[in-house]
Amino acid sequence: MQELDDLFAAARHTPAPMPDRLTQAILADAVSARTEGVAHVAEKQIRPRLGKWRQLLMAIGGLPALGGLAVAGAAGVWIGLSPPSFLPDPAQLVGYSDSSTSVPYDSYDLAVVLGEEMQ
Repeated sequence: MQELDDLFAAARHTPAPMPDRLTQAILADAVSARTEGVAHVAEKQIRPRLGKWRQLLMAIGGLPALGGLAVAGAAGVWIGLSPPSFLPDPAQLVGYSDSSTSVPYDSYDLAVVLGEEMQ
């Protein structure tokens, strides 16, 4: 193990030389990126800025994503105002009741009985 550690230490102290082709490719990429960056800045100054609503729409994902959000929101409101039969009514959960009976639910489902036992 000591020999292996010595080899790793020697490799750390003497870095490998970079090939000339790699150096030339990096410098060529830097020059092209710099010239493209200057052209991009000039193009950006000409192009008008997008409005806040347009930026929000683009951040969401465009019109298809906005349509999906609208449908999901409408479904959430619909389920919240008119819950399915297996979910308790949110108005009754907060204590509002339009009937004068002492039974908070019309019928005792298994889920309601278990829910009351858990409280």
